[in-house]
Amino acid sequence: MTDGITHDAPETTVGPAGKIRVWDPFVRVFHWGLVAAFATAWLTADELQPIHEVAGYTVAGLVAFRLVWGLFGSRYARFAQFLKGPGETLGYFGDMARGRERRYLGHNPAGGAMILALMVTLSGTALTGWLMEEDARLAMLPSIPAIVAPAWADDDGDEREYGVRGEAEGQLKELHETLANLMLLLAALHVAGVVLASFRHNENLARAMVTGDKRGPGPGDIA
Repeated sequence: MTDGITHDAPETTVGPAGKIRVWDPFVRVFHWGLVAAFATAWLTADELQPIHEVAGYTVAGLVAFRLVWGLFGSRYARFAQFLKGPGETLGYFGDMARGRERRYLGHNPAGGAMILALMVTLSGTALTGWLMEEDARLAMLPSIPAIVAPAWADDDGDEREYGVRGEAEGQLKELHETLANLMLLLAALHVAGVVLASFRHNENLARAMVTGDKRGPGPGDIA
């Protein structure tokens, strides 16, 4: 890990008390909007379907926006700024394990990898939910590999409880729920990573995602 500090004067200007604006308003609205939308979707699953669907569409819209903003947004919002290759990412994890990881002004390589995992999982969750809403959407799918054993009608050896459409929907629902559970696990790991980085580098990263400001780069930090 030999990168030095890289300054971009227009976007890393040090303000009062040595603070630097890192997260623009769009990134902050996306972040907390996504937290609220996913929490709403999770809490309303199988209970309040209309609200669940609205929350799911909100998640999909936020992810789509983030993809665009990751290409054309401000410096620290861009994927090119924080998505690193496997070697650098694994090296950062190794530094974390040894307690010597460097501070990044934007997302560190572990955070970048987590953002990618979260967005892929969220996209899959939203897509599977959307496909289940209408028969015509299910018909667009090729044969879905079974995730669980198909349901049978009863012990009489009669036909399956659901037809072909019912079986496909059941498998898709299982995939949807699996992705939602994976998303919950990733969110927990993300929070744990934020807490660890906040402790290691003596700064409140959650608060920084509210205010947009972080402590300016010091010796050895990567800006």
